[in-house]
Amino acid sequence: MLAVPEGLKRVRRIVTGTNAEGRSIIASDGDAPNVFAPAGSKVVAQVVWATGEAAAEGADPAPVGHHFGFHSEKGSILRIADFPPDETMDTEALGHFLDESGVRDGSENRHFWFHKTHSLDYAIVLEGEIYAMMDEGETLMQQGDVLVQRATSHSWSNRSGRNCRMAFILLALEGRRGE
Repeated sequence: MLAVPEGLKRVRRIVTGTNAEGRSIIASDGDAPNVFAPAGSKVVAQVVWATGEAAAEGADPAPVGHHFGFHSEKGSILRIADFPPDETMDTEALGHFLDESGVRDGSENRHFWFHKTHSLDYAIVLEGEIYAMMDEGETLMQQGDVLVQRATSHSWSNRSGRNCRMAFILLALEGRRGE
């Protein structure tokens, strides 16, 4: 299991279930086991749950070591990601990761983290602040803010000098832009 860097909190995952008598129970309670950090990026992602074709085979849909792409073609992914300040990122390594993942949109963008996925994403700031950047325009997101990303080219820019923790719910798209 990849260690979460010092100072970052592990995501606690609590999963419900049903016992043999049909009564609701807490089936598991512990750290989300799936942790991923793209080489050089310093971004740490903890996948909490996945459904459909995104889910790993077996009892746990997000086990240790299972690789999740940016999004799922047929399913959903719940991911908690910690974004360090921009100035600490290895932009070349991150660019290589975006290329390997097939999500860089290929246009000349104004920020190193620009990417585009065919998914409907709900992005929620849990701690800190971050700029949501589009091809044209940007907005500062703070704790509690939610962005609905509908298969558009976008980037995340942390200019705050401290980490920003976000929750992402990524849903497979049926329509052109998640409409």
